[in-house]
Amino acid sequence: MNNIKVPFGTMTVTDEAKRLLNEIIGSGFLSSGKYVRQFEKEFARLIGTKEAVAVSSGTDADTLALAVLYDYGAKRGDEVIVPALSFVATGNAVLHAGFTPIFVDVELDSLNIDPDKIEAAITERTLAIMPVHLMGKPAEMDKIMALAKKHDLYVVEDAAEAHGSVYKGKNVGTIGDMAAYSLYVAHMISTVEGGIITTDDPEYAEILRSLRSHGRSCNCNSCVLNMGDKSCEKRFRNSLDMRFVFERVGYSSKMNELEAAIGLGNIKAWPEHLGKRKANLQRMMDKFAAFAPHLLTFRIESYEEIGPHAFPIIIGKDASFSRDEFVDHLQERGIDSRNLFLSMPTQCPGFAYLGKKIGEFPVAEHLGNNGLHIGIHQDLGFEQIDYVIEVIEEFLKNK
Repeated sequence: MNNIKVPFGTMTVTDEAKRLLNEIIGSGFLSSGKYVRQFEKEFARLIGTKEAVAVSSGTDADTLALAVLYDYGAKRGDEVIVPALSFVATGNAVLHAGFTPIFVDVELDSLNIDPDKIEAAITERTLAIMPVHLMGKPAEMDKIMALAKKHDLYVVEDAAEAHGSVYKGKNVGTIGDMAAYSLYVAHMISTVEGGIITTDDPEYAEILRSLRSHGRSCNCNSCVLNMGDKSCEKRFRNSLDMRFVFERVGYSSKMNELEAAIGLGNIKAWPEHLGKRKANLQRMMDKFAAFAPHLLTFRIESYEEIGPHAFPIIIGKDASFSRDEFVDHLQERGIDSRNLFLSMPTQCPGFAYLGKKIGEFPVAEHLGNNGLHIGIHQDLGFEQIDYVIEVIEEFLKNK
């Protein structure tokens, strides 16, 4: 049993992806083109939105989704409400977009933003709410959407880890105005690096296509110049080449064809991968309950489906051991883990300029000090899941 290894993450490059990669390399056309367009269409179909716009990272997906709002009257420095606990990219993206992050504490049993604390954070400068579906657990979107409607705010879902998550019969990524996904190697659908924004609004999608390419006015759904056709009826207007007319401040955030090929392979493998992850999550949940109150995890509600990214573990407040002791034991037994992020405003030095103090976000700070997560991905089976449980049981017997 001690020879069993439980790696945190995995990366799948399917045979179909390898075929496409060879085809693309042979063609010599590697920049954004027909396969990126195909990947966008397939991802939109999978999530259930009318549009999807691929970009170069999940952070860029968050950033560009927020930057869309300048076309609708947003001003530099406007405020975006985000959870205090998340991967730091969430807070960084708000700043990259030119806005001010306003942090709200999270709930211990969901790990997500506490919806009952949002309204107190809303001011006359509030522009949007960006809930994060952490570890694939949906945020309380009914309450969030009701607050957004009441105060005339936009909602951008940070769905970086929420591939396959469902909230009250609706796919995560279809509930807010836009949703931003990460396609990094650790995620269920991966392009190695990459991100994608989903929306039902074709105007948002046009702006996103402009933003990802420096803000240029050339923003058609499928650029014929990038598809191998040398002619474009829209290219020249009033003696100007539209590819060099820039309508807004933009970014350089395009996805390339090689990344799209890997993503297309993962979309085909999606039903199998999602099924394996859900089975692993359920097996962990069934066995893990016995470890309370020493070890805790999130609660799964009857009205939701978690799109499993990883399995969160929180050291109980009255536990007789530290997170470091627990993690060391897991590592010695071949089980890889990661800390469960930090309270961005009070535990990440990059946000110290905001002047927030330890104690202002007690739940996020507790999770930052006592949380971790382990893999439940598609390359793990019940043998590894049961081994994790045995290793934890062994640890707790000695404490």
